[in-house]
Amino acid sequence: MGFFSKILDKLGIGSANAAPTSAPPPTGAPASPGTAPTAPPPSPVGLVDVVAQLEQRAAANPQKLNWRTSIVDLLKLLEIDSSFAARKELATELGCPAELMGDSAKMNTWLHKTVLARIAANGGNVPQDLLD
Repeated sequence: MGFFSKILDKLGIGSANAAPTSAPPPTGAPASPGTAPTAPPPSPVGLVDVVAQLEQRAAANPQKLNWRTSIVDLLKLLEIDSSFAARKELATELGCPAELMGDSAKMNTWLHKTVLARIAANGGNVPQDLLD
């Protein structure tokens, strides 16, 4: 399981969105020799209200954590390792540009935006103002 998968799991996203590794051909349409079977269209999945979850976690947390701007605080709210080494691992997994990896502030900013964008892409309801 990748680091980002842990984030999705903590938010209740992902397991229902997991794509099958292979799909049988559609009913009544045998696959032609030499062609890959066509996967069925994805089923509609309800969006997970990420903001509500994180706000609820923040309200229950004794620390003042600002998950809206800080990747460290976001990871802490999800009870995931927020150490520099863990963030570097996550940044590498998500494809952070090499020139940002040497500057922790720039890497953290990139990582925060990218994590929120990936959460949204995986079915999390993240407001546009947090993605800009």
